[in-house]
Amino acid sequence: MSEAPILSVHNASRHYRSGEAVVRALDGVSFDIHPGEVVGILGPSGSGKSTLLLIAGLLEPPTTGEIYIRDRLVSEPGADLDSLRDFRRKNIGFVFQKANLIPFLTAVENVALTLEIDDVPARAARDYASHLLGSVDLAHRVGNLPTRLSGGEQQRVAVARALANDPALVLADEPTAALDGIRGRQVISLFREIADARRAGVVVVTHDPRVQDLFDRTIELRDGWIVGENVTRRAERSLPRYCDR
Repeated sequence: MSEAPILSVHNASRHYRSGEAVVRALDGVSFDIHPGEVVGILGPSGSGKSTLLLIAGLLEPPTTGEIYIRDRLVSEPGADLDSLRDFRRKNIGFVFQKANLIPFLTAVENVALTLEIDDVPARAARDYASHLLGSVDLAHRVGNLPTRLSGGEQQRVAVARALANDPALVLADEPTAALDGIRGRQVISLFREIADARRAGVVVVTHDPRVQDLFDRTIELRDGWIVGENVTRRAERSLPRYCDR
């Protein structure tokens, strides 16, 4: 690929102390994520998938190694935390297994809150939040509380919220685990559309075999090591869009 990577992980390790023992959650991992790519991170529990996502998302520093996002080294020891937090907010969007929506806020308010925290005026934040919800086929649900949304709809609100800062990198941790097969594939297909339209890099940690054919590449971890990497054929978009009305 000719474009510079969105994310570069160079020989990253993450070690924890557990009593006298050292747990090697990651042990010398290297890979790149390019603009427009959707990459699945696979592996059994305890393989280092979540640790990798924490490091890529600047929520934990690597013990050794380097992390670059948009050609900026973001893993320097002693980095200014306020600067790092600001960089993360502007460049990375997170989607988790549970949508974690605020229950007393409507869909549009949940998304707009992310913008308002970043000092966007309330009216502009709400207008852009409505636009984002429309882009994930939820224009008709903007005024609904989370309890009035299906599981798939709640997860799409979470995706819209993750896109509020127009991130270059989207990180998703088991986003299909609580969804049935059709809705799970719809969420990954939505990431595919986001990667295509926004030239974002998308990284999805998953155990879900039902969605693995939708990734451009899969990277398999075991015991903190990369043990396999496969380029997959992008699946045809034959599913009806968002049938969980």
